Amino acid sequence: MKGEKRKSRKEFDNPYTLKNALAKGDWATRLSVLIMGAGNVAKGQVIKGILYFFVELAYIYWMINTGIHNLSMLPSLGDTAQEEIWNEAKGIYEYVAGDNSLLILLYGVVTLFVTVLFIIVWRSAVCSAFKTQTLAASGKHLNTFVEDFKSLFNQNLHKLLMFPPMAGITVFTILPLIFMISMAFTNYSKVDDHLVLFDWVGFDNFKKVLSFSDSIGQTFWSVLGWTLIWAIFATFLNYVLGMILAIVINRKETKFKNFWRFCFVLSIAVPQFVSLLIMRTILQPEGAVNVLLRNMGVIETSLPFFTNVTWARVSVIVINLWVGIPYTLLQVTGILKNIPAELYESAKVDGANAVVTFFKITLPYMLFVTTPYMITQFTGNINNFNVIYLLSGGAPIPVGSTAGKTDLLITWLYKLTIEQQYFNLGAVIGILTFIVLAAVALITYRNTGSYKNEEGFQ
Repeated sequence: MKGEKRKSRKEFDNPYTLKNALAKGDWATRLSVLIMGAGNVAKGQVIKGILYFFVELAYIYWMINTGIHNLSMLPSLGDTAQEEIWNEAKGIYEYVAGDNSLLILLYGVVTLFVTVLFIIVWRSAVCSAFKTQTLAASGKHLNTFVEDFKSLFNQNLHKLLMFPPMAGITVFTILPLIFMISMAFTNYSKVDDHLVLFDWVGFDNFKKVLSFSDSIGQTFWSVLGWTLIWAIFATFLNYVLGMILAIVINRKETKFKNFWRFCFVLSIAVPQFVSLLIMRTILQPEGAVNVLLRNMGVIETSLPFFTNVTWARVSVIVINLWVGIPYTLLQVTGILKNIPAELYESAKVDGANAVVTFFKITLPYMLFVTTPYMITQFTGNINNFNVIYLLSGGAPIPVGSTAGKTDLLITWLYKLTIEQQYFNLGAVIGILTFIVLAAVALITYRNTGSYKNEEGFQ
């Protein structure tokens, strides 16, 4: 049986691989290794072969004109600084432009990226030549260029539809991501004036950020700890309170259900940055809340909503509940309406009370369905820039000289790059944030019932 399975699997394997092309290809196929499209032209697919050849010519022309220079500059990132020269004839100083390490890094990464894409096209050309050779040898029909084009709207429609999004992801996501990751291995920052010319430093930035003895490292571990605490509280309090609210509104005894849902969901319609800035204003020492409480004689001095560490952290968590609970309410309401009524009727017949019914039916069902949503919320809360930056701005009491006590990794990253120009450290923080998020999300999801038992509630 195993032998038959292996045989059947081999029958469906793609025989037109680069390995087979190099080992079994005829002279035309092997010539395609050097002259792309030669194998297609030799077998009558002239237009397809010419297109491959033009791609090769374009790549060679681009490499000769700029690509080779870009790659040669990449190891050093440039070493010629801008010069100031006195022009006696004009009586002024003239500036001679030097190297710009940022552009050198960008062009070098783009060149490497284009080279990888060219290798993929080159492999496609060789495999296409071998496929043409094999089909011609067996007497099968060879598609013309028009037939290949028409196939993009039929059996190869998936390739046509997938090309635009894949091209967009490649150009606007993967390429910038690789470029930003590269910065983590340089000294690109205002330290020692490395904003124009900078060099490769290997893993020095990672050592600096992860070190307990360095001020940046101490700040990182402090901010990371608060980020995880914030994400846990913000995620689970939103989930639990939103679920309780949805259950209460969904009860048969509750009247005007749509009205109550409207009241809580109304906050979603208001732009979040408007709501947060209003809350920040009214919670200031001379804001509406403190002034009102002082006038009523409840307090003598203003409450330190954003000037005391504990108050600030509790405040941002509570305000985030007000912003986030309506989303959980909508999510949970739809799930509650889809729990089979027969389960509750059977539990009632068996004598189960409301508490038992909740923990035995409602909660397991909710957790099974919403665990991926909770993981998404956890990830979103770690990257929740708006709530922290618009409410507290990271205050109070700076941690080291670059972050505040309510700063998350994402807001600290913003300050390091935009405000303080530590671009290399910002790139490191971005990489470490991704690692934390990926590890938590993957480990958590793979250990949930949603992943292990997809048909558990079907």
